[in-house]
Amino acid sequence: MANKHGDFVWYELATKDALAAQDFYGPLLGWTFEVSGQPDMPYYLFSKNGTQVGGMMSLTDDMIANGAAPLWAGYVEVGDIQTSTEKAQGLGASVYVPPTEIPGIGRFSMIADPQGAPIYMMEDLSGEESTSFAKHTPQEGHCAWNELATTDPGAAAAFYSEMFGWKKSGEMDMGPIGLYVMYSVNGYGLGAMMRKPDEMPMSAWVYYLRVPDIDAAVEHIASNGGQLIGDPQEIPGGDYTLMASDPQGAVFALIGKRN
Repeated sequence: MANKHGDFVWYELATKDALAAQDFYGPLLGWTFEVSGQPDMPYYLFSKNGTQVGGMMSLTDDMIANGAAPLWAGYVEVGDIQTSTEKAQGLGASVYVPPTEIPGIGRFSMIADPQGAPIYMMEDLSGEESTSFAKHTPQEGHCAWNELATTDPGAAAAFYSEMFGWKKSGEMDMGPIGLYVMYSVNGYGLGAMMRKPDEMPMSAWVYYLRVPDIDAAVEHIASNGGQLIGDPQEIPGGDYTLMASDPQGAVFALIGKRN
């Protein structure tokens, strides 16, 4: 079954050193890697148990000189990339990468939402369903939750609802930060939005990847050049979450059990 408009379908790491990133993330998440074969740049695909989850690429010197930094980014499926990119721009988004073709796969663009959080859009032409985001059943090595921390949650909610058809499905009071508002699309929960903490430099998406043992993940991060951003926190349902940065500085999050 093909992906639907509004689904998260791919996750991508832009990093200063793709080979070093493989050494860090491979043991952490059980990923295996292969070269994609794209002629214009080295691009590595990562998979869990033979199922592709995402990709990673090394930032070029020119990209870094122009302000690019290590970053995790998600791709959202749209029906028509040209129309969606123009619509996003009309709603106040900035276009970082205009609609671009990936031969045999589809077309994508990269935008920053009106509050400045980068995100990709993808018009898939392969007809293959993505399971990069585990929509219905938890899957280790896959994304489990998509979270936006933003300067203006209300405006962000209006933008993404208009763009992708996301709908509010619940909320929790987070005290000084305000409401943590959950969203769904196409019959399943996809993530949440909240006001960004003051210490966070800009609006950004954070993606929660599932691991089998959160304490083993903490040890791996600390022993392999990563940095923890706070201790693991228990969430409803018994899982624990944490945020961290990898050795090149890209921020990511994990979710898993405490064994």
